Amino acid sequence: MDLTTLFGDFISLYRDRGWIGQAAAIVTVVVLINLAIRVVLRRAQRVAARSATIWDNAVLDALGRPLRWLVWVLGIGMAAELVPAEDAPQLAEWVPVLRKVLVVGLLTWFLLRLVRQVEQGLDALQPAVDHTTADAIAKLVRIVVLVTAGLVILQTVGISISGVLAFGGVGGIAVGFAARDLLANLFGGLTIYLDRPFSVGDWIRSPDRAIEGVVERIGWRSTVVRRFDKRPLYVPNNVFTTVVVENPSRMTNRRIYETIGLRYDDAGKVGAITDAVREYLRQHEAIDQDQTILVNFNAFGASSLDFFVYCLTRTTDWGEYHAIKHEVLLRIEAIIAEHGAEIAFPTQTLHVAPGELPAQAGLPTANEPDGPRSTA
Repeated sequence: MDLTTLFGDFISLYRDRGWIGQAAAIVTVVVLINLAIRVVLRRAQRVAARSATIWDNAVLDALGRPLRWLVWVLGIGMAAELVPAEDAPQLAEWVPVLRKVLVVGLLTWFLLRLVRQVEQGLDALQPAVDHTTADAIAKLVRIVVLVTAGLVILQTVGISISGVLAFGGVGGIAVGFAARDLLANLFGGLTIYLDRPFSVGDWIRSPDRAIEGVVERIGWRSTVVRRFDKRPLYVPNNVFTTVVVENPSRMTNRRIYETIGLRYDDAGKVGAITDAVREYLRQHEAIDQDQTILVNFNAFGASSLDFFVYCLTRTTDWGEYHAIKHEVLLRIEAIIAEHGAEIAFPTQTLHVAPGELPAQAGLPTANEPDGPRSTA
């Protein structure tokens, strides 16, 4: 026995009792249908949970509540139509319109729930899906669904949408001038979604502005950047169309670039030290051997012989990078010590001309407490 036959039997059962009995029969059938829908959807969800795709789960999760409410709307609408027109003349006129509006609203509710379920399902597919693009598409679909539903409802209640669209064309100019900054931010957000200079979770910074932190959310009006001191920074989207944005999260390596100075007394050991440091870096597993590795004598400093170290780590993780750099610098210091050299520090030597007395040179004499000395 199908639902149509069951519905007809209930109508026949209460036909002799007037429209009240028929309405009660309709409500009874609606309750039974809702129970059946609940059982069927629950079993279907258990089956869909074992599938690899996200679409069946999203549809079933989004369908449950709107479908049950749809059965109630159709059932109550049918029951309301049984009321004699002479008893409620206004009811007979508005019931069909109200039913159509509610059906459109429930369909809109289902589509919005479906978009949210699909978006949540895509978020779980890491890193196979670009979440920034998925978020942008979801927002666009929601706007299209809401605008379309609004136009359909206006048409249903008897308002001409052609007049609304014409008003929108004329009023759009005034709105554009009044909401110039809002539209600039809107198109700035669209530019971010299309160009994708950064995504949610990326560390970004701008040399032009005091913007640095992790992107927490990309909205239509502004982007939320969580600074490293955990304070949120709300940046209007149009700012990103006019400033330079650096995205360190997309770096392929991290760089170690240090200048180290040796004493002038160790001039004969500079070559051996730089060779040893270079060989150490070429054997280090954490240093990317496919990238440039440079260890060279660089300059005669004011109080040191400077050589520089340039290499790139394989990791881009900030904490791991500093651990590697810590190890490398300690090893360089050990290599310098192994060669009997020392790292230089700023010194100053005062040369006294032959035959010049210490007092004439501005130095303490032998009778003074400190005695003659050179400054360092």
